[in-house]
Amino acid sequence: MRVRNALCVLSGIFNYAVDDEILESNPTVGLGKFTRSAAKTTFAAVALTREEARVFLDKSKEIAPEYFPIFAVGLRAGLRRGELVALRWGDVQFGKDENDPNRYILVQHNFVLREHTNTKSKKTRRVDMSRQLRSILLEHREKALLKAFMDGKATIADDLVCPSPEGSVLDPDNLYKRYFLPVPEASGLRKFRLHDLRHTFGSLLIQDGASLKYVCEQMGHSSIKVTADTYGHLIPGADISWVDRLDSETSQQQNATPAQPAEKDGEEIPSKAVDLFGGGGWTRTNDLRIMRPSL
Repeated sequence: MRVRNALCVLSGIFNYAVDDEILESNPTVGLGKFTRSAAKTTFAAVALTREEARVFLDKSKEIAPEYFPIFAVGLRAGLRRGELVALRWGDVQFGKDENDPNRYILVQHNFVLREHTNTKSKKTRRVDMSRQLRSILLEHREKALLKAFMDGKATIADDLVCPSPEGSVLDPDNLYKRYFLPVPEASGLRKFRLHDLRHTFGSLLIQDGASLKYVCEQMGHSSIKVTADTYGHLIPGADISWVDRLDSETSQQQNATPAQPAEKDGEEIPSKAVDLFGGGGWTRTNDLRIMRPSL
């Protein structure tokens, strides 16, 4: 980072020199490529186990109750950071009851670099909502409805599900540093990022047998290849019975072409039939070179 900062300063100085015609060109042009690889920090994605996810939710409700619902959405619906803070009540469809399959979150807003924008894929997606998440958000909505009623508001459809203390959209970095990081530290869990809640969502779906297509749609990936590259290794495929079948002498799958009955010994073929397929008699030649000179 220090090298990059120094390079930026030098580049600015030389640009002024070029503008004043002291230099013909900026000698620092092209040097940035040598600092890019060092500047990039790679993070290994972490997928929580079911027990770790339960501990995280319990502890977040205790430590950051006002933002517990948004952590639950990240863990149970796999929304990105910007999508979490931009989620509005009008985007949440609860259904008639918990048994109604028509319960989902419509992901259509995003907040990146302090600007409201579209989702990363530029498309609106529908994420199914689990019964547990529905219950958590319903309880949180009751509090929001009561506050809105006290303020004289008729609807909360355009209100943020989890706004900042000032009532505006949460800065994702502040959410991470101030409210998220204390939770795994206090619960004794291993270190992981806010984005890893989304990774846990996809991983648990795959481990439970969800198809790649379903996971791709739920997570809003640009293509199913992205889903396969990220979660393909988690697909339950350790069914050893498939390779055991290779050892069997007969296949359990039937042949598409049924076996033809064997000819009986001594059964004569009618002369008319022989004449039809060119065998036996010399009414047809059996030398293909006569029929096709090119051979």
